[in-house]
Amino acid sequence: MSSVPSDPHAAVAPSMSSGPTMSGKACVYYDGGCPLCRAEIATYQRAEGGQSLQWLDADGCAPAELGTGLDRRAALARLHVRRADGTLVQGAAAFVEIWSALPRWRWLARIARLPGVLPLLDLGYTGFLRVRPLWRRRPGATDARALRLLRELRTDHAGETGAVMIYRGILAVSRDPSVRAFAQHHLETEQRHLAQVEQVVPPRWRSRLLPIWRVSGWLTGAMPACFGPRAVFATIEAVETFVDRHYAVQLVLIDALVQQPPVQDAAGGRSPHPLPDLPSLRTLLEQCRQDEVAHRDDAAARRDGRDGWALAAWKQVVGRGSEAAVALCRYI
Repeated sequence: MSSVPSDPHAAVAPSMSSGPTMSGKACVYYDGGCPLCRAEIATYQRAEGGQSLQWLDADGCAPAELGTGLDRRAALARLHVRRADGTLVQGAAAFVEIWSALPRWRWLARIARLPGVLPLLDLGYTGFLRVRPLWRRRPGATDARALRLLRELRTDHAGETGAVMIYRGILAVSRDPSVRAFAQHHLETEQRHLAQVEQVVPPRWRSRLLPIWRVSGWLTGAMPACFGPRAVFATIEAVETFVDRHYAVQLVLIDALVQQPPVQDAAGGRSPHPLPDLPSLRTLLEQCRQDEVAHRDDAAARRDGRDGWALAAWKQVVGRGSEAAVALCRYI
């Protein structure tokens, strides 16, 4: 925890850096390593007006993204907001900036601006900061961003395992020649992906839920195959749409990690959980992403695009199910 100015409400003099404020929006710097902080910020992001602010996880961003006058330790110590003019505010004053931008929270900002209220809010916030370490991730041998990437790679291994089983499920049920040719072609690609990811993710980092992924993947392929080609192609389109976004997020994370120094442990040595070569990993994941996009586009081109209510509902189930499965797999 770094030291902060003696006046917790003081604003740093404006400094127009190459940081996020160049977009003309105020930028919120929050601690994504604190589950409580992350949950509160997510509430603000989803609220009406949330898109009028920029949101930057100070726990996982590159140092340059913090802009002038703010280092990572200070950003993790207290909530900060950089106004559109470059002025930096922190603590309770930062919360007031957020509330002011959200229509349904402006009443709270008005109360906070009443005489004597803001110092009380900041006193309460300072009290919360004293107990926050009970919830925040403890600093360990593995950097938070590196650990996040390792968890993402675990989901990639589970996802490619499930993808192989999806196409095997299709082949087990469908007797349509065009569907079988489609499934066989893309199965070969997914098997190659799985073999490549297995070279990156050591066995001890793989999900303990793999048996469930295999069964659910097979069913995700087999069930629509019972209803014909259109259901199969719609399912693959829904799955690959999610996978495209999933890989894209990981590429952004790798780009941030490339700019960081090597992870050190408490004794100054290398992390016991070293990451693979990041440029090579990025190339691999980008190629996987492009292949998945090709699968999605191939599936979309093979159907007429008209979804009845049942098929539309099934695609929602597939997309939301994929998101939930990946979220669970990150930690198990």
